[in-house]
Amino acid sequence: MRNVIITCAIFFGAYLTSHAQFGVKGGLNFSSNGDLKEIGNEIESDGKIGYNIGVMYQTKGTGFYLRPELVYTATKSEYDSKGEFTMKKIDMPILLGYHIFKPVSIFAGPSLQYLLDSDLKGFNLNDAENDFTVGFQFGAAVELGEKLSIDLRYEKGLSDNLIEISGLPGERIDSRPTQLILGLSLKL
Repeated sequence: MRNVIITCAIFFGAYLTSHAQFGVKGGLNFSSNGDLKEIGNEIESDGKIGYNIGVMYQTKGTGFYLRPELVYTATKSEYDSKGEFTMKKIDMPILLGYHIFKPVSIFAGPSLQYLLDSDLKGFNLNDAENDFTVGFQFGAAVELGEKLSIDLRYEKGLSDNLIEISGLPGERIDSRPTQLILGLSLKL
């Protein structure tokens, strides 16, 4: 029985590899991390431009496709009274897409996020409640030939994840991102 499972896994992996394309991707993101919460007050963040770079894998097909990605993302936002907040994370969106017609497709799916680092300029931050969070992405892509595509997507963090400002009791940042991501992908 064990040999049958291993053989099936090998054939399934070979099938997926032969019917898929690997690639690299990168782009810009306009992000706004969550609100800064002071005692009795919430300060909204002003979005700033960040970047992302990573790898992707997309199954081939004329209808539905699966596209997992592994992306390093750097976001920035600013709080009027406190300054600039930066966050670096690893994102793993698992997107299910559908080709509407030849060059255009739509996609959506969860985004698993691992927080690497966060910084509020001029302040010390405690560790985030959770290093691992979940978000959701959806968007549209346009293929620019066989190898190149451009996409625009929206991401919203779903999991609460507060980071306390050290030395300021009751003050914390909600690190859930809300961002527009413009990406360019090159299939190898």
